Amino acid sequence: MSTFIGQLIGFAVIVFILWRYVVPPVRTLMQKQQDAVRTALAESAEAARKLADADAIHAKAVAEAEAEAARVTGEARQDSERIVSQLQEQAGVEAERLKAQGAQQVQLMRQQLIRQLRQGLGQESVEKAAELVKSHVADPDAQAATVDRFLDELDQMAPSSVVLETGVSARLRAASRAAFDALTKEFDEVAGNLPAEGLTRLADELSSLVGVLVAEPTLTRHLTAHNDDSDAKVRLVDRLFSGKVDEHTLKLLRTAVSQRWSAEADFIDGIEHLARLALLKRADIEDQVDEVEEQLFRFGRVLDAEPRLTALLSDYTTPLDGRIALLDKVIEGAGVDGTAAALLRQTIGHLRGERADEAVIDLAELAVARRGEVVAHVRAATDLTDAQRARLGELLTRIYGHPVSVQLNVDPEVLGGLAITVGDEVIDGSIASRLAAARTQLPD
Repeated sequence: MSTFIGQLIGFAVIVFILWRYVVPPVRTLMQKQQDAVRTALAESAEAARKLADADAIHAKAVAEAEAEAARVTGEARQDSERIVSQLQEQAGVEAERLKAQGAQQVQLMRQQLIRQLRQGLGQESVEKAAELVKSHVADPDAQAATVDRFLDELDQMAPSSVVLETGVSARLRAASRAAFDALTKEFDEVAGNLPAEGLTRLADELSSLVGVLVAEPTLTRHLTAHNDDSDAKVRLVDRLFSGKVDEHTLKLLRTAVSQRWSAEADFIDGIEHLARLALLKRADIEDQVDEVEEQLFRFGRVLDAEPRLTALLSDYTTPLDGRIALLDKVIEGAGVDGTAAALLRQTIGHLRGERADEAVIDLAELAVARRGEVVAHVRAATDLTDAQRARLGELLTRIYGHPVSVQLNVDPEVLGGLAITVGDEVIDGSIASRLAAARTQLPD
Protein backbone atom coordinates (compact mmCIF):
# COMPACT_ATOMS: atom_id res chain seq x y z
CA MET A 1 0.00 0.00 0.00
CA SER A 2 2.76 2.25 0.95
CA THR A 3 4.46 1.41 -2.28
CA PHE A 4 1.40 2.44 -4.19
CA ILE A 5 1.13 5.68 -2.26
CA GLY A 6 4.82 6.37 -2.94
CA GLN A 7 4.38 5.73 -6.61
CA LEU A 8 1.29 7.91 -6.59
CA ILE A 9 3.14 10.73 -4.90
CA GLY A 10 6.01 10.27 -7.38
CA PHE A 11 3.56 10.36 -10.24
CA ALA A 12 1.95 13.49 -8.80
CA VAL A 13 5.33 15.10 -8.48
CA ILE A 14 6.13 14.21 -12.06
CA VAL A 15 2.77 15.55 -13.18
CA PHE A 16 3.36 18.72 -11.18
CA ILE A 17 6.78 19.15 -12.69
CA LEU A 18 5.43 18.56 -16.18
CA TRP A 19 2.54 20.91 -15.58
CA ARG A 20 4.78 23.48 -13.99
CA TYR A 21 7.78 23.43 -16.26
CA VAL A 22 6.90 21.55 -19.44
CA VAL A 23 3.29 22.36 -20.25
CA PRO A 24 3.70 26.21 -20.36
CA PRO A 25 6.56 26.21 -22.92
CA VAL A 26 4.76 23.56 -24.97
CA ARG A 27 1.56 25.55 -24.83
CA THR A 28 3.44 28.72 -25.80
CA LEU A 29 5.12 26.91 -28.67
CA MET A 30 1.83 25.52 -29.88
CA GLN A 31 0.30 28.98 -29.66
CA LYS A 32 3.13 30.34 -31.78
CA GLN A 33 2.71 27.54 -34.26
CA GLN A 34 -1.00 28.25 -34.47
CA ASP A 35 -0.31 31.97 -34.96
CA ALA A 36 2.21 31.16 -37.68
CA VAL A 37 -0.27 28.89 -39.43
CA ARG A 38 -2.99 31.53 -39.22
CA THR A 39 -0.52 34.15 -40.59
CA ALA A 40 0.52 31.84 -43.41
CA LEU A 41 -3.12 31.18 -44.22
CA ALA A 42 -3.82 34.94 -44.28
CA GLU A 43 -0.79 35.58 -46.49
CA SER A 44 -1.81 32.74 -48.77
CA ALA A 45 -5.25 34.25 -49.10
CA GLU A 46 -3.71 37.69 -49.84
CA ALA A 47 -1.35 36.11 -52.42
CA ALA A 48 -4.31 34.33 -54.02
CA ARG A 49 -6.15 37.63 -54.16
CA LYS A 50 -3.11 39.40 -55.67
CA LEU A 51 -2.68 36.55 -58.14
CA ALA A 52 -6.27 36.95 -59.18
CA ASP A 53 -5.76 40.69 -59.58
CA ALA A 54 -2.56 40.07 -61.59
CA ASP A 55 -4.39 37.61 -63.81
CA ALA A 56 -7.03 40.23 -64.42
CA ILE A 57 -4.43 42.90 -65.17
CA HIS A 58 -2.54 40.49 -67.45
CA ALA A 59 -5.69 39.67 -69.33
CA LYS A 60 -6.43 43.34 -69.70
CA ALA A 61 -2.84 44.03 -70.88
CA VAL A 62 -3.04 41.19 -73.37
CA ALA A 63 -6.24 42.60 -74.72
CA GLU A 64 -4.74 46.09 -74.97
CA ALA A 65 -1.55 44.70 -76.59
CA GLU A 66 -3.60 42.85 -79.15
CA ALA A 67 -5.53 46.03 -79.89
CA GLU A 68 -2.27 48.06 -80.11
CA ALA A 69 -0.67 45.42 -82.31
CA ALA A 70 -3.63 45.57 -84.63
CA ARG A 71 -3.37 49.35 -84.74
CA VAL A 72 0.43 49.32 -85.33
CA THR A 73 0.03 46.67 -87.99
CA GLY A 74 -2.48 48.82 -89.77
CA GLU A 75 -0.29 51.91 -89.55
CA ALA A 76 2.76 49.91 -90.70
CA ARG A 77 0.82 48.64 -93.68
CA GLN A 78 -0.16 52.21 -94.58
CA ASP A 79 3.44 53.45 -94.07
CA SER A 80 4.85 50.67 -96.19
CA GLU A 81 2.48 51.53 -98.99
CA ARG A 82 3.44 55.21 -98.72
CA ILE A 83 7.18 54.39 -98.62
CA VAL A 84 6.89 52.14 -101.63
CA SER A 85 5.17 54.94 -103.49
CA GLN A 86 7.85 57.47 -102.47
CA LEU A 87 10.69 55.13 -103.39
CA GLN A 88 9.17 54.50 -106.77
CA GLU A 89 8.88 58.23 -107.34
CA GLN A 90 12.47 58.87 -106.13
CA ALA A 91 13.76 56.03 -108.26
CA GLY A 92 12.22 57.67 -111.29
CA VAL A 93 13.78 61.04 -110.43
CA GLU A 94 17.20 59.46 -109.70
CA ALA A 95 17.07 57.54 -112.95
CA GLU A 96 16.45 60.78 -114.85
CA ARG A 97 19.30 62.49 -112.93
CA LEU A 98 21.72 59.68 -113.65
CA LYS A 99 20.71 59.74 -117.28
CA ALA A 100 21.37 63.50 -117.49
CA GLN A 101 24.61 63.17 -115.52
CA GLY A 102 25.75 60.37 -117.76
CA ALA A 103 25.10 62.52 -120.81
CA GLN A 104 27.07 65.39 -119.24
CA GLN A 105 29.92 63.04 -118.32
CA VAL A 106 30.04 61.71 -121.85
CA GLN A 107 30.16 65.29 -123.16
CA LEU A 108 32.94 66.23 -120.70
CA MET A 109 34.95 63.18 -121.63
CA ARG A 110 34.49 64.04 -125.28
CA GLN A 111 35.67 67.61 -124.69
CA GLN A 112 38.61 66.39 -122.59
CA LEU A 113 39.61 63.94 -125.27
CA ILE A 114 39.44 66.69 -127.90
CA ARG A 115 41.52 68.98 -125.66
CA GLN A 116 44.11 66.26 -125.07
CA LEU A 117 44.30 65.59 -128.77
CA ARG A 118 44.78 69.30 -129.44
CA GLN A 119 47.44 69.56 -126.75
CA GLY A 120 49.21 66.49 -128.02
CA LEU A 121 49.13 67.72 -131.60
CA GLY A 122 50.18 71.22 -130.50
CA GLN A 123 53.08 69.95 -128.42
CA GLU A 124 54.15 67.61 -131.14
CA SER A 125 54.00 70.48 -133.65
CA VAL A 126 56.06 72.74 -131.38
CA GLU A 127 58.61 69.98 -130.75
CA LYS A 128 58.91 69.32 -134.46
CA ALA A 129 59.24 73.03 -135.08
CA ALA A 130 61.95 73.23 -132.41
CA GLU A 131 63.85 70.38 -134.03
CA LEU A 132 63.59 72.04 -137.44
CA VAL A 133 64.71 75.39 -135.98
CA LYS A 134 67.67 73.81 -134.19
CA SER A 135 68.65 72.03 -137.36
CA HIS A 136 68.31 75.27 -139.32
CA VAL A 137 70.27 77.50 -136.94
CA ALA A 138 73.08 74.95 -136.72
CA ASP A 139 74.32 76.58 -139.91
CA PRO A 140 76.40 79.69 -139.02
CA ASP A 141 74.92 81.69 -141.89
CA ALA A 142 71.37 80.87 -140.78
CA GLN A 143 72.31 81.75 -137.21
CA ALA A 144 73.67 85.12 -138.31
CA ALA A 145 70.51 85.67 -140.36
CA THR A 146 68.35 85.31 -137.25
CA VAL A 147 70.38 88.04 -135.56
CA ASP A 148 70.12 90.28 -138.61
CA ARG A 149 66.35 89.81 -138.75
CA PHE A 150 66.06 90.75 -135.09
CA LEU A 151 68.19 93.84 -135.68
CA ASP A 152 65.86 94.78 -138.53
CA GLU A 153 62.91 94.47 -136.14
CA LEU A 154 64.79 96.49 -133.54
CA ASP A 155 65.38 99.18 -136.13
CA GLN A 156 61.61 99.67 -136.37
CA MET A 157 61.25 100.40 -132.65
CA ALA A 158 60.46 103.98 -131.77
CA PRO A 159 62.92 105.82 -129.48
CA SER A 160 62.06 105.13 -125.83
CA SER A 161 61.46 107.96 -123.39
CA VAL A 162 62.11 105.75 -120.35
CA VAL A 163 64.64 106.99 -117.79
CA LEU A 164 67.05 104.18 -117.11
CA GLU A 165 68.55 103.62 -113.68
CA THR A 166 70.99 100.94 -112.63
CA GLY A 167 72.89 99.95 -109.54
CA VAL A 168 72.26 101.49 -106.14
CA SER A 169 70.34 104.55 -107.34
CA ALA A 170 67.60 102.40 -108.87
CA ARG A 171 66.71 101.11 -105.40
CA LEU A 172 66.61 104.50 -103.64
CA ARG A 173 63.52 106.43 -102.64
CA ALA A 174 63.07 110.13 -103.41
CA ALA A 175 64.89 111.68 -100.43
CA SER A 176 67.87 109.33 -100.66
CA ARG A 177 68.06 109.79 -104.43
CA ALA A 178 68.38 113.56 -104.04
CA ALA A 179 71.03 113.06 -101.34
CA PHE A 180 72.81 110.58 -103.59
CA ASP A 181 72.94 113.09 -106.45
CA ALA A 182 74.23 115.89 -104.18
CA LEU A 183 76.91 113.60 -102.77
CA THR A 184 78.03 112.53 -106.24
CA LYS A 185 78.34 116.16 -107.36
CA GLU A 186 80.38 116.97 -104.26
CA PHE A 187 82.65 114.03 -105.04
CA ASP A 188 83.28 115.30 -108.55
CA GLU A 189 84.37 118.64 -107.12
CA VAL A 190 86.52 117.17 -104.33
CA ALA A 191 88.19 114.45 -106.40
CA GLY A 192 88.53 116.46 -109.59
CA ASN A 193 92.20 117.36 -109.08
CA LEU A 194 93.35 114.55 -106.80
CA PRO A 195 96.25 112.38 -108.04
CA ALA A 196 96.10 108.62 -108.12
CA GLU A 197 97.65 108.34 -104.65
CA GLY A 198 95.09 110.76 -103.20
CA LEU A 199 92.22 108.84 -104.80
CA THR A 200 93.58 105.56 -103.43
CA ARG A 201 93.70 107.05 -99.93
CA LEU A 202 90.23 108.51 -100.36
CA ALA A 203 88.84 105.12 -101.44
CA ASP A 204 90.51 103.32 -98.54
CA GLU A 205 89.28 105.82 -95.94
CA LEU A 206 85.73 105.84 -97.29
CA SER A 207 85.73 102.03 -97.33
CA SER A 208 86.91 102.00 -93.71
CA LEU A 209 84.13 104.45 -92.81
CA VAL A 210 81.60 102.03 -94.28
CA GLY A 211 82.93 99.35 -91.94
CA VAL A 212 82.62 101.71 -88.96
CA LEU A 213 79.05 102.69 -89.86
CA VAL A 214 78.00 99.07 -90.26
CA ALA A 215 79.61 98.09 -86.96
CA GLU A 216 78.16 101.10 -85.08
CA PRO A 217 74.44 101.33 -85.92
CA THR A 218 73.87 103.86 -83.12
CA LEU A 219 76.35 106.24 -84.74
CA THR A 220 74.68 105.73 -88.14
CA ARG A 221 71.29 106.46 -86.59
CA HIS A 222 72.55 109.76 -85.13
CA LEU A 223 74.19 110.78 -88.41
CA THR A 224 70.98 110.13 -90.39
CA ALA A 225 68.49 111.47 -87.84
CA HIS A 226 65.65 113.42 -89.47
CA ASN A 227 66.00 116.89 -87.95
CA ASP A 228 66.75 120.40 -89.14
CA ASP A 229 70.01 120.69 -87.18
CA SER A 230 72.46 119.38 -89.78
CA ASP A 231 75.20 121.51 -88.18
CA ALA A 232 75.02 119.30 -85.08
CA LYS A 233 75.68 116.22 -87.21
CA VAL A 234 78.56 117.98 -88.95
CA ARG A 235 80.08 118.88 -85.55
CA LEU A 236 79.71 115.25 -84.50
CA VAL A 237 81.57 114.13 -87.62
CA ASP A 238 84.35 116.67 -86.99
CA ARG A 239 84.68 115.57 -83.37
CA LEU A 240 84.88 111.89 -84.28
CA PHE A 241 86.93 111.90 -87.49
CA SER A 242 88.88 115.17 -87.69
CA GLY A 243 92.59 114.37 -87.75
CA LYS A 244 91.87 110.67 -88.37
CA VAL A 245 90.99 110.92 -92.05
CA ASP A 246 92.08 113.13 -94.90
CA GLU A 247 90.40 116.52 -95.28
CA HIS A 248 88.88 115.46 -98.60
CA THR A 249 87.28 112.43 -96.93
CA LEU A 250 86.03 114.59 -94.09
CA LYS A 251 84.50 117.09 -96.52
CA LEU A 252 82.56 114.36 -98.30
CA LEU A 253 81.39 112.96 -94.98
CA ARG A 254 80.17 116.42 -93.89
CA THR A 255 78.19 116.68 -97.12
CA ALA A 256 76.72 113.20 -96.60
CA VAL A 257 75.43 113.89 -93.08
CA SER A 258 73.98 117.23 -94.20
CA GLN A 259 71.61 115.44 -96.58
CA ARG A 260 68.25 113.85 -95.78
CA TRP A 261 68.20 110.07 -96.26
CA SER A 262 65.16 107.84 -96.52
CA ALA A 263 66.91 105.03 -94.64
CA GLU A 264 70.11 104.47 -92.69
CA ALA A 265 71.17 101.78 -95.17
CA ASP A 266 70.96 104.35 -97.99
CA PHE A 267 73.42 106.57 -96.16
CA ILE A 268 75.92 103.69 -95.88
CA ASP A 269 75.35 102.84 -99.56
CA GLY A 270 76.11 106.46 -100.41
CA ILE A 271 79.49 106.36 -98.62
CA GLU A 272 80.33 103.04 -100.26
CA HIS A 273 79.36 104.52 -103.62
CA LEU A 274 81.92 107.29 -103.12
CA ALA A 275 84.62 104.72 -102.33
CA ARG A 276 83.85 103.00 -105.63
CA LEU A 277 83.87 106.29 -107.49
CA ALA A 278 87.31 107.08 -106.08
CA LEU A 279 88.78 103.88 -107.52
CA LEU A 280 86.98 104.40 -110.84
CA LYS A 281 88.33 107.96 -110.95
CA ARG A 282 91.81 106.55 -110.38
CA ALA A 283 91.28 104.13 -113.28
CA ASP A 284 90.16 107.10 -115.41
CA ILE A 285 93.28 109.20 -114.79
CA GLU A 286 95.45 106.11 -115.34
CA ASP A 287 93.61 105.45 -118.64
CA GLN A 288 92.46 102.02 -117.48
CA VAL A 289 88.69 102.49 -117.60
CA ASP A 290 88.08 100.16 -120.54
CA GLU A 291 90.28 97.48 -119.00
CA VAL A 292 88.54 97.78 -115.62
CA GLU A 293 85.09 97.54 -117.23
CA GLU A 294 86.10 94.50 -119.25
CA GLN A 295 87.58 92.75 -116.19
CA LEU A 296 84.53 93.46 -114.05
CA PHE A 297 82.12 92.12 -116.66
CA ARG A 298 84.36 89.09 -117.20
CA PHE A 299 84.33 88.37 -113.47
CA GLY A 300 80.55 88.76 -113.48
CA ARG A 301 80.32 86.08 -116.17
CA VAL A 302 82.52 83.82 -114.03
CA LEU A 303 80.02 84.17 -111.17
CA ASP A 304 77.10 83.47 -113.54
CA ALA A 305 78.80 80.26 -114.64
CA GLU A 306 79.65 79.21 -111.05
CA PRO A 307 76.58 79.42 -108.77
CA ARG A 308 78.50 77.64 -106.01
CA LEU A 309 81.19 80.32 -106.05
CA THR A 310 78.51 83.01 -105.85
CA ALA A 311 76.95 81.26 -102.86
CA LEU A 312 80.30 81.02 -101.04
CA LEU A 313 81.14 84.69 -101.61
CA SER A 314 77.64 85.68 -100.47
CA ASP A 315 77.66 83.51 -97.32
CA TYR A 316 77.53 85.99 -94.43
CA THR A 317 77.87 83.19 -91.88
CA THR A 318 81.53 82.60 -92.86
CA PRO A 319 84.38 84.93 -91.80
CA LEU A 320 85.10 87.79 -94.17
CA ASP A 321 88.83 86.96 -94.33
CA GLY A 322 88.00 83.54 -95.75
CA ARG A 323 85.71 84.99 -98.42
CA ILE A 324 88.33 87.59 -99.41
CA ALA A 325 90.98 84.85 -99.64
CA LEU A 326 88.67 82.85 -101.92
CA LEU A 327 88.02 86.00 -103.98
CA ASP A 328 91.76 86.59 -104.40
CA LYS A 329 92.24 83.06 -105.75
CA VAL A 330 89.43 83.51 -108.26
CA ILE A 331 90.67 86.97 -109.24
CA GLU A 332 94.13 85.59 -109.95
CA GLY A 333 92.70 82.79 -112.09
CA ALA A 334 90.36 85.14 -113.97
CA GLY A 335 93.12 87.58 -114.92
CA VAL A 336 91.69 90.45 -112.87
CA ASP A 337 94.16 92.85 -111.27
CA GLY A 338 94.80 96.46 -110.25
CA THR A 339 91.79 98.73 -109.83
CA ALA A 340 89.27 96.04 -110.82
CA ALA A 341 90.63 93.70 -108.15
CA ALA A 342 90.49 96.49 -105.54
CA LEU A 343 86.88 97.26 -106.49
CA LEU A 344 85.92 93.60 -106.18
CA ARG A 345 87.56 93.24 -102.76
CA GLN A 346 85.81 96.40 -101.62
CA THR A 347 82.44 95.19 -102.94
CA ILE A 348 82.63 91.65 -101.49
CA GLY A 349 83.90 93.07 -98.21
CA HIS A 350 80.83 95.29 -97.84
CA LEU A 351 78.06 92.92 -98.96
CA ARG A 352 74.95 93.66 -96.89
CA GLY A 353 72.09 91.42 -97.92
CA GLU A 354 72.65 91.32 -101.68
CA ARG A 355 74.20 88.44 -103.62
CA ALA A 356 77.79 88.68 -104.83
CA ASP A 357 76.88 88.35 -108.53
CA GLU A 358 74.27 91.14 -108.29
CA ALA A 359 76.73 93.44 -106.49
CA VAL A 360 79.41 92.81 -109.14
CA ILE A 361 76.96 93.58 -111.95
CA ASP A 362 76.01 96.83 -110.20
CA LEU A 363 79.70 97.65 -109.90
CA ALA A 364 80.34 96.98 -113.59
CA GLU A 365 77.34 99.06 -114.63
CA LEU A 366 78.54 101.91 -112.40
CA ALA A 367 81.87 101.84 -114.23
CA VAL A 368 80.05 102.20 -117.54
CA ALA A 369 77.59 104.82 -116.22
CA ARG A 370 80.48 107.07 -115.14
CA ARG A 371 81.14 107.62 -118.82
CA GLY A 372 77.51 108.53 -119.49
CA GLU A 373 76.73 105.13 -120.96
CA VAL A 374 74.20 102.45 -120.10
CA VAL A 375 74.88 98.73 -120.21
CA ALA A 376 73.01 96.33 -122.46
CA HIS A 377 73.35 92.69 -121.37
CA VAL A 378 72.92 90.67 -124.56
CA ARG A 379 72.44 86.92 -124.82
CA ALA A 380 73.14 85.28 -128.17
CA ALA A 381 73.60 81.70 -129.36
CA THR A 382 76.99 82.53 -130.89
CA ASP A 383 79.39 85.43 -130.91
CA LEU A 384 78.35 88.47 -132.96
CA THR A 385 80.33 89.84 -135.83
CA ASP A 386 81.90 93.27 -135.49
CA ALA A 387 79.28 94.65 -137.87
CA GLN A 388 76.45 93.18 -135.82
CA ARG A 389 77.94 94.54 -132.59
CA ALA A 390 78.30 97.99 -134.11
CA ARG A 391 74.76 97.99 -135.49
CA LEU A 392 73.30 96.74 -132.21
CA GLY A 393 75.12 99.44 -130.26
CA GLU A 394 73.91 102.12 -132.68
CA LEU A 395 70.29 100.91 -132.53
CA LEU A 396 70.24 100.74 -128.73
CA THR A 397 71.84 104.17 -128.48
CA ARG A 398 69.14 105.54 -130.75
CA ILE A 399 66.38 103.83 -128.77
CA TYR A 400 67.54 104.86 -125.30
CA GLY A 401 69.08 108.22 -126.09
CA HIS A 402 72.35 107.30 -124.35
CA PRO A 403 75.56 105.66 -125.46
CA VAL A 404 75.19 101.93 -124.87
CA SER A 405 77.91 99.49 -123.87
CA VAL A 406 77.10 96.00 -125.17
CA GLN A 407 78.09 93.09 -122.91
CA LEU A 408 77.63 89.83 -124.79
CA ASN A 409 76.99 86.48 -123.12
CA VAL A 410 77.08 83.50 -125.46
CA ASP A 411 74.31 81.05 -124.54
CA PRO A 412 73.53 78.24 -127.01
CA GLU A 413 70.10 77.81 -125.36
CA VAL A 414 69.02 81.06 -127.03
CA LEU A 415 69.03 79.13 -130.38
CA GLY A 416 68.86 82.31 -132.46
CA GLY A 417 68.10 86.02 -132.37
CA LEU A 418 69.00 88.10 -129.31
CA ALA A 419 67.76 88.67 -125.76
CA ILE A 420 68.63 92.16 -124.48
CA THR A 421 68.37 93.53 -120.94
CA VAL A 422 68.92 97.26 -120.35
CA GLY A 423 68.28 98.31 -116.77
CA ASP A 424 64.87 96.88 -115.91
CA GLU A 425 63.76 96.60 -119.55
CA VAL A 426 63.93 93.35 -121.49
CA ILE A 427 63.77 93.04 -125.26
CA ASP A 428 63.55 89.32 -125.94
CA GLY A 429 63.76 88.45 -129.62
CA SER A 430 65.33 85.04 -129.13
CA ILE A 431 64.02 81.99 -130.94
CA ALA A 432 63.99 80.08 -127.63
CA SER A 433 61.57 82.58 -126.12
CA ARG A 434 59.30 82.40 -129.16
CA LEU A 435 59.18 78.61 -128.95
CA ALA A 436 58.44 78.89 -125.23
CA ALA A 437 55.65 81.34 -125.98
CA ALA A 438 54.23 78.92 -128.52
CA ARG A 439 54.15 76.20 -125.87
CA THR A 440 52.37 78.41 -123.37
CA GLN A 441 49.76 79.41 -125.94
CA LEU A 442 48.70 75.85 -126.63
CA PRO A 443 44.99 75.23 -125.82
CA ASP A 444 44.28 74.09 -122.31
